[in-house]
Parts: sequence; structure tokens; C-alpha cells
Amino acid sequence: MSLFRSPRFPRLGSPRWEATAAALAVLAGAACAKQNDPPPGAASGARRLVVGFSQVGAESGWRTANTKSIKDEADKRGVTLKFSDAQGEQENQIRAIRSFIQQKVDFIAFSPKTEDGWQAVLEEAKKAGIRVVLTDRAVRVTDSTLYETFIGSDFIEEGRRAAECLAKRTGGKAMIAELQGTPGSAPALDRKKGFEAELAHYPGMTIVKSASGNFERAKGKEVFEAFLRSPEGARINALFAHNDDMALGAIQAIEAAGKRPGVDIVAVSIDGVHDAFQAMLDKKLSCSVECNPLLGPQLFDVIEKLSQGQHVPKRIVTQEGVFTADQVTADLIQSRRY
Repeated sequence: MSLFRSPRFPRLGSPRWEATAAALAVLAGAACAKQNDPPPGAASGARRLVVGFSQVGAESGWRTANTKSIKDEADKRGVTLKFSDAQGEQENQIRAIRSFIQQKVDFIAFSPKTEDGWQAVLEEAKKAGIRVVLTDRAVRVTDSTLYETFIGSDFIEEGRRAAECLAKRTGGKAMIAELQGTPGSAPALDRKKGFEAELAHYPGMTIVKSASGNFERAKGKEVFEAFLRSPEGARINALFAHNDDMALGAIQAIEAAGKRPGVDIVAVSIDGVHDAFQAMLDKKLSCSVECNPLLGPQLFDVIEKLSQGQHVPKRIVTQEGVFTADQVTADLIQSRRY
């Protein structure tokens, strides 16, 4: 029997046919509307925001946690995230930003490798009408309107806190080896500035060796091995590392040299990553100044406000703490998110 002659299906043109067709049209419209609904977290009827993010690389545990926070928050809010890993090369970041401009994203955010060298590409973004948000690190440009805001830590304060921790641990007397971060980067420049400013209050504390470990664990180990082999090596009894990963590499070098980290050489560093907490629990690292990498929520709060025409401060400082070895427990490590 033909479907259209079945007693279960109304005769074409009959009142029952017209009612059934109308009902089917409503259901079809509802299905189409469902497919085009805004994603979870987006406002009703809102267009999905598109954000381009250029990450400097994956040189440390801190950076890995930072990347995860940004990706997770974008997904949570239903934001289309175009993510690019520059693998530690500024040229790759500039190339990525230009690609975002060509793709006509709504916003560009990035964590710059160094402070300088961004003027031209940010002018291109401004000309295209794309607003820029800086995260973690600042840039040095002649026109402050080239970016909307900078979200990140007070690196000078972090350096000052690290010096204060080291002074307390050594009684204000130390021959210090310093592992600096990436040359020209905001955290490397400012952490050194803050550390030296605080050190001025302690005449018995002196930096006797200083070199870049590029924020990398392996490089930190390599550079500290060279420190220990140098003429000043026997006098070094303290370490200031611009991040935890370099400190952890240096601890390996200290142990390989037959010295006791935390006893023969007191170490302080900055970031507050999981491995640093374990090193503090093991009494190999004396102090880690927190630098919170979980910037995803703050970043997308700012982007949402800007997209709604709201004002945001030019500088947003993240809230952070200081942890010492005598504070760290296994339970505290388990509670940490990075």
C-alpha cells in the first residue's frame, strides 16, 4: 500500500494533512534553531567570539599550565580560539599575529618573548580594528593605545620577595649565583631589578656569578655546572633563579658536584610550580615566590568586557603569594593546580 494512501497518513489537502504539515514545520524549525544556538557560556543570541592567541613557547612547567588555562577557559566560554605556539621565537609570534589579522579575528592576545620589536605589527592590528590584550609579559611601544591592557604579575615585586626570602634564610650573608631568564624579556629584566633593589639593604649579600638559563631546566643545569667550575665556584653558597625550572636544573648540578642543595647552597626561585613544591618538601629548595599562570579566566573576563564596550584598567596585577620550605606539606602539593 502507498504511504500516502495509508489510513495512518492524512489525505493530501485534507485538514489533517495541513495540521500535520504545520507541526512538522515547527519541529524542523526548532531543530535548525538548535543547531545554530550559541555555545555553552555564550549569551543568548550572541555571535561566537574569535580570539587569536600567540604563546611564546613551552619552555617550562609554568608555561604549560598557562597554555592549558587559556585553552580550557576558551572552551568553557564557547570562544573560538586560534592558538599558535611560537616555540620560543619572536619571529614566529609576529608571523602568527599577522595571520590573525588576515583572518579578521575579534581580539588578539599574546605573551611576548621580549619587550621590544612589536611596534609595527601592533600598528597593523590597530589599523585593522583588532584590539590586543597582553598576558604575562609587557611590551615597550611608543603608543600605549596599541594594546588595551596588560594582565600579569608584578615581576619587580617578585624579585624583591625572592631577595627577602634569601636574606632571611642566609642571615643576610651570601655569595649568590644568579640564573637569569630569557634576555630582554620583561620577567628577566624586572625580577633582576627587584632582586637587586632589595639586596641593597643587605651589604653582606653579593651576586658573584650571573648568566641566562633562558627559563629552561636543562639550560639552568648547564649554566650552574659552569658556575661551580669557575674560580668563584667554591664561594657560592646561594642561588637566585628567575624561575623554578632553572632552579631545579641547578639543584641537579649541585647534587652532581657532591654538594647538598638547601644546606651547602641555599636556593630561591620564582613561579610556584608543582615540581618546586616537591623540591621544597624535600628541603632542596628554600623558597618559591608564586607567579600564577592560570590567567585564562582573567583574560576572557577582559575580552568579554571589551566586547560589550566596557572599560578595563590599563594594568591588571594578579594576586600571588610566597611559599617557604617549612610551609609545604604533601597535602598542600596535592591541592595545587599547577
